[in-house]
Amino acid sequence: MPSHALSRRLALTALAAASLAACALAGLSALSGPRHGGAAAAGQGLAREAAEVGARTAVNARLAEDRQIPGFGHNLYPDGDPRAAALLERFEPDPEMARLQATISAITGLAPNVDFALVAMARTLRLPDDAPFALFAVARCAGWIAHAIEQGQGGGVIRPRARYVGVEAG
Repeated sequence: MPSHALSRRLALTALAAASLAACALAGLSALSGPRHGGAAAAGQGLAREAAEVGARTAVNARLAEDRQIPGFGHNLYPDGDPRAAALLERFEPDPEMARLQATISAITGLAPNVDFALVAMARTLRLPDDAPFALFAVARCAGWIAHAIEQGQGGGVIRPRARYVGVEAG
């Protein structure tokens, strides 16, 4: 689910004067889907593929099949995800993840996003497989609660700071 749709659902939950817990659950419910919260699992899958067949082979196969490279690039951060940069400068990824990052960046020119950084960090720290999702969810939850509080104090719907420029519905 695109984050603007997630924000809209959270805003509507908060606008309905639901509790902060209910607002957080609205965010977690949407995050549970594969399009948003599943990004770390997709990155873990790519890391497994790369370990089996080699990073270059795994990346080239995905590109040949016109599949996304999970954990790299971000629509809101075309020059690189600052969250990923902040995490990655605080630890040294294991050699397989470092090789995967270098290979993807060399082939695609894309920088890692927060999903890759969380997967690399979890592997380096030998955390459970669900740790990248849990860490992302906890971090997002703080923002959702802040959004819900702001929504409750303001009374009106908080709109995302973007403007639709596509085709008008007719």
